[in-house]
Amino acid sequence: MKTAIIGLPMVGKTSLFTILTGVHEAARMGILEARVGVTKVPDARLAALAKIFDPPKITHATVEYLDFPSISKEALRDPSYLASMRVADALAHVLRLFPSDTVPHEKGSVDPIRDLEDVEMELILSDLVVVEKRLERLEKDRKKAKTPELDREIALIERCKATLEQNVALRTLELSADEEKLIRGFQFLSQKPMLFVLNIGEDDAGRMHEIEEQYRKGPLAGRSHTAVTAICGKIEAELAELSPEEAREYVASYGLKESGLERLIAATYALLGLMSFLTAGETEVRAWTIPMHSTAVKASGAIHSDFEKKFIKAEVVNWQVLIDHGGYPGVREKGLLRLEGKEYIVKDGDVLVIRHG
Repeated sequence: MKTAIIGLPMVGKTSLFTILTGVHEAARMGILEARVGVTKVPDARLAALAKIFDPPKITHATVEYLDFPSISKEALRDPSYLASMRVADALAHVLRLFPSDTVPHEKGSVDPIRDLEDVEMELILSDLVVVEKRLERLEKDRKKAKTPELDREIALIERCKATLEQNVALRTLELSADEEKLIRGFQFLSQKPMLFVLNIGEDDAGRMHEIEEQYRKGPLAGRSHTAVTAICGKIEAELAELSPEEAREYVASYGLKESGLERLIAATYALLGLMSFLTAGETEVRAWTIPMHSTAVKASGAIHSDFEKKFIKAEVVNWQVLIDHGGYPGVREKGLLRLEGKEYIVKDGDVLVIRHG
């Protein structure tokens, strides 16, 4: 899963990237090059299962983050910048809410909704260039030979063009599965799911949930395929220097149950419709990321493609039930380890043992 962190200058996006991935600021090879880092998805279930199985290896699911130089007209004309951003599964737009006398805002004042609209407009204009070029090509093709497939694509691209010309992002379009497949290759930026990350000041940290809800139900309400989460970059930077126990106490001192980064990753998962199932044994305890509503056979393919091809059955138990009964012997004895077929819909927190040919 790739998430591109974007935003205007001086909003805290590079600091957020560093906190998430541990990758510190370094000279970029090119001025518009994105930096890449990987972070583990926090998952307390893995540590709990490891106490039962005591494996030599615990493997978390991971998220890849791309830290992009500030959005600008210049950047969005650069082919390498665009190509790197288009491969992302989602965009995380960092919006500055924190005031600071020492960190000036490039526009002279802090106004997150203005910044949001400015960046959204740049994404829309970038997509409009792609759409117009594609329409030119399709019209030339139609003069040579008219086909139903060509007509369908032209009609869809014209719909996209009309939407963009109204300054509306493509993620608002309701598309059928066939239509989605038809334009997937263009990787339109304004079609990508968007996570709005509200970067608040330390003085407001105790009101983090309140501020998040205020924006979610207020100026950011009703936006298709978007989500909202709030963080305090200053607190997260301090948390990164603490032990897990100290970090929990520090977060609790602000009346919060989890760090902003944990909520950010959870919000990204929810936005993209993802979840984790688990595997557990004496050699490894591991989390695997799959789309929600995946069947057992598709989930087995996340472990190994051969498992999907030669799938027979899956033994399934909820992670908490497995812990409560001390491992597989306990759940087998109680008849709690179910045998499920190919069409079983895997649930978040299921522990699977795949039987295959």
